[in-house]
Amino acid sequence: METLLIAVGALVLYLIAYNTYGKWLGRKIFKLDAEAQVPSVALNDDKDYVPTKKSIIFGHHFTSIAGTGPIVGPAVAVIWGWVPALLWVLFGSIFIGAVHDFGSLVVSMRNRGQTVGDIAGRMLTKRTRLLFLSVLFMALTIVLAIFGLVIAAVFRQYPASIFPCLVQIPLAVFIGVYLHRKGFNILIPSLFALALMYLSVCYGNVGFLGAFNSALAGWSNITWVIVLLLYSYVASVLPVWTLLQPRDYINSLQLLSALGLVVIGLIVAGIAGGAAAAGAERPALEIVAPAFRAAPEGAPMIFPFLFITIACGAISGFHCLVSSGTSSKQIQCESDAQFVGYGSMLTEGFLAVLVILACVAGLGLGTAGPDGNTLFGQAAYEMRYANWGGANSLGAKVGAFVEGSANFLQALGFPAGFSVALMGVFVASFAATTLDTACRLQRYVVQELASTFAPKISKTALASEAYDFDDNRAGADRSTGAASDSKPHALNPFTWLTNKHGATIFAVVLATGIAALPGGEGKPPGTGGLLLWPLFGATNQLLAGLAFLVISFWMWRRSLPVWFVAFPAVFMLVLPGIAMSMQVFTGESSFLAQKNWLLFGIGLATLGLQAWTIVEALIAWPKAKGVLEEQLEPLPANTFASEGGRSC
Repeated sequence: METLLIAVGALVLYLIAYNTYGKWLGRKIFKLDAEAQVPSVALNDDKDYVPTKKSIIFGHHFTSIAGTGPIVGPAVAVIWGWVPALLWVLFGSIFIGAVHDFGSLVVSMRNRGQTVGDIAGRMLTKRTRLLFLSVLFMALTIVLAIFGLVIAAVFRQYPASIFPCLVQIPLAVFIGVYLHRKGFNILIPSLFALALMYLSVCYGNVGFLGAFNSALAGWSNITWVIVLLLYSYVASVLPVWTLLQPRDYINSLQLLSALGLVVIGLIVAGIAGGAAAAGAERPALEIVAPAFRAAPEGAPMIFPFLFITIACGAISGFHCLVSSGTSSKQIQCESDAQFVGYGSMLTEGFLAVLVILACVAGLGLGTAGPDGNTLFGQAAYEMRYANWGGANSLGAKVGAFVEGSANFLQALGFPAGFSVALMGVFVASFAATTLDTACRLQRYVVQELASTFAPKISKTALASEAYDFDDNRAGADRSTGAASDSKPHALNPFTWLTNKHGATIFAVVLATGIAALPGGEGKPPGTGGLLLWPLFGATNQLLAGLAFLVISFWMWRRSLPVWFVAFPAVFMLVLPGIAMSMQVFTGESSFLAQKNWLLFGIGLATLGLQAWTIVEALIAWPKAKGVLEEQLEPLPANTFASEGGRSC
């Protein structure tokens, strides 16, 4: 019953937070205005800037920010006890994470959908833009290099999840294209797609589907990484309505329905107990993990590492990229921002709460032991969390949640095979939506970085030399169509990288090259992302602190209250900074002691970029209050901005 009360209490707390603190931020601080212009309308290009209903945007935003972060982070962090993990998720998501996501979304909307990296150059200093974009580039490179491996690991561990995840792609394209042309409601075809996915889960281990899934589960890591990154390239360059939006909407229905089943299963298990073995009584659902565990074997110190181990469930810097990179370009009405930004983060927080309960209580309902026998209660927890090395492995992270939550589904009467496969699809779908969104975000970052170094030649000058500047290629004479002998402007590599295809190819090739390396001694090719993964937690959380700086400056320049973002900004700069410094310099396991010069160099560079950005911010802060930043150039005369009118 204790487990059930925690779940219900968390849900009630989140509902109260959304309708109090969230509404206060939207109405009193950000002053959301349903009549205001939004980038999706003012810059509508039917590719990246597309006005979209808030339910569809919520699906895209939630599935993109969640990924496997709120699963693997809490699933590892409960090794320090379930109470610290739960408290950080609950209060971190309400007062830090949701404010970060909501603020990043609003600031980007008010700056024509620019990413926080671009906005930083105007809010702080021009140098800050380059520093910020460099941190974004490193963080997204790690995501792209590792998430293909995460999905491959899930597919190999739970083969029945393969077809349901793959079939989403053609279904999403069909729905997206047909919806765009005919304008019908997306809900009905998405529910049909969802039903088809669930049927494929039911029969994923038999007949043709079983053979298909088994064959693909035998693919090597590097094969899966290449296939997934090629898919990410296609998804990144297509218009958002073609694949990104419908796939994420289908995924959101699948993920939310699976979450609903887990909650119902938790309720049944909390009242009646888990599924009973033949001839046995239903086991009671109870928390089998310690409330607090100060020094698990081999684990780093709980402070500050708890706060970088649990990222997405409480706060994640990656979220500012989704808020400002894709979602801000699709919001069709400013007043939708609270539902999308603040609401998605609270939903993710609730997911993290369920993950914690699955790992510390659901596992206790039964899990397979090393000799094939079934372990219950504390023995089941100890098998997964005896030491840091076991809990921190990729299989253990995913497996603890999948098996614990599958036990909740089995309490409802679902077969064990279906329950495990469904939760495998749950994890893989989250990872896949993060992968394709991250690829699109990396494209934006590469384009912004390249534009900094590309030749600054006016369009008038290019046109006079017969350059086709619209497509970043040397083309034909614009009036006669004759070929031009002029030197191609695109031969400059930075100019080529400002093109969406060039930027995306660069991002995919770089990530593939890193992933193709062996991830360590005895590791096969395709696991190279593991080389950089130790840096991701601290880098990701430092990114959140830098995003808070941008939000703080935007508000400070408008003489708005900043206390509720200033404290989280300091918190998310200091703690990850300490954690990164310890990883780089301190102890026998530090990068320096291990002579891991790759991680040492990247970690040191990250700390240097952070320190430089903070110094720039401290110098600029006293001069910024009430002084608006440099304004963007006026929009062309054929845009919404010059015509007036409502955006929603």
